[in-house]
Parts: sequence; C-alpha cells; structure tokens
Amino acid sequence: MTSELMSLSWVLAVQLVMWVPYILNMIAVRGLMDAVGYPQDPKPMAAWAERLKKAHYNSVENLVTFAALVLTAHVAGITTDTTVLACQIYFWARIAHLLLYTFGVPFGRTLAFAVSWICQIALLLEIL
Repeated sequence: MTSELMSLSWVLAVQLVMWVPYILNMIAVRGLMDAVGYPQDPKPMAAWAERLKKAHYNSVENLVTFAALVLTAHVAGITTDTTVLACQIYFWARIAHLLLYTFGVPFGRTLAFAVSWICQIALLLEIL
C-alpha cells in the first residue's frame, strides 16, 4: 500500500469514529428514546458536542475531494515526495481541525482547514 493510501485509510479511520462522542452526549442529554427518535422540542447538546458534529460534517464534505485526489493519483501511478507529504500533512491538519473546532479555539480551526485545503491543491497540482 502506498503512503498516500495509508494516509487516506487513517483519515477514514478517524472519520469512522468521530461521531461517537457527540452521539453519546446526545444520549446523555436527551435520553436514548429522544436520541434515536424525533422529539418535537429536543434538548440542546453541549456546545462542544455541537461543534464536534459540525467538524464531522466538514470532514465528510472534504473527504470526497481528498479521497478522489488520492485515488486519482494512485490510479495514474503518481507518487512523489510532494504527494506523500501533502497526504500526511492533510491527516494531521484534519486532526487539528477536529480538536480546535471541538474546543472552540478561535482562528485555529480556520488555519487547520486552510492547511488541509492547501494539501488538496498540492495533490491536484501533482496530478495535473
């Protein structure tokens, strides 16, 4: 497996579990029946859980592009120091985004997002 595919696998692994803490908070706040149902007036989750949920959605949205770029590069046989580094930095930038967004660090999540976006641009440039 290439380093780029390994980075994609790690991004996927994190994304597979990042919903768990905010769902546990939802169950703790609303109770199991309201958490799995459709209550008329649901109790709000903790602020950190709401932010984590938004970070998860942002991760899903960006995974589409990142995965497409990594898979395109793989199929095209493009693997360079730049693609390897871009994928590794992307992973850590997304971890930073998740944590900074969840803990409400101003400007931090935006910076982490920008770094991950630049990594996607670097992958695209290597492909083109």
